[in-house]
Amino acid sequence: MPELPEVETINRALRPHLLERKITKIDTHIVSLRYPLAPLHAQELLNESIISVRRRARYLIIELANGKAFIIHLGMSGSLRVVSPETERLKHEHVVWHLDNGMTMRFDCPRRFGFVKVCSLPEAGAEPGELRELGPEPLSSGFNAAYLYRMTRRRTGSIKSFIMNNAMVVGVGNIYVTEALFESGISPLRRAMSLTRKQCGKLTAEIKKVLARSIEIGGTTIANYKNVDGSEGQFIRHLKIYGKNRCPVCASQIQQKRLAGRNSYYCPQCQPMPNDTLK
Repeated sequence: MPELPEVETINRALRPHLLERKITKIDTHIVSLRYPLAPLHAQELLNESIISVRRRARYLIIELANGKAFIIHLGMSGSLRVVSPETERLKHEHVVWHLDNGMTMRFDCPRRFGFVKVCSLPEAGAEPGELRELGPEPLSSGFNAAYLYRMTRRRTGSIKSFIMNNAMVVGVGNIYVTEALFESGISPLRRAMSLTRKQCGKLTAEIKKVLARSIEIGGTTIANYKNVDGSEGQFIRHLKIYGKNRCPVCASQIQQKRLAGRNSYYCPQCQPMPNDTLK
């Protein structure tokens, strides 16, 4: 699933193609993705300037001058590309936006777990009401040691599951929390409430570092994520522990355990497990 770095990479790539452009037509080639696509045929979505292209968590928001906006989620394997109208449509490019400069933006969603929703914003730049339950952005100043320490008190679940909860902090998916926990020397099996203030500071700092580095080099391609130009993310080359067999620091055998339905990788030597660790 595209995570925050992948969606941010796509967001930055789309902006020069979409800002100040107008949508002249929207084609849909199936009835629905996760939600029905009929609302995309509303006349009010056409011939309005695109005034903002931004990301919130794993969602893309494309805002129009009249206060309408598209919320796009890429699902498990979705992608967007901007190409000329003469380019042959791919089998799973289910939504096509035609722009006033003659180009098209296309949403490819083979597994149909993604969606495009139309919403109304109360004012320019506002957050859609559909996203109001989300936690803070991990790269923002609001996600810091004090916040993490305060929010983890009385949380008896694993710290990894806590970080992957979008109500606590958004967009830090399995790969990135695995890498950040390793860099912090914290076991993914640790109970969230057991972290000290110092460990909370280390973990928030490492989360920011690993996300920023991934964004810098275009995200991570494990299966089929691609950027707008079709390129793959290069962060896979920099993974230290996710999907590895041996620890790059001590050469110990990396362990795996299922947490919240996802594979968790950790080094038992570099990420020691105290007595209160989950079994």
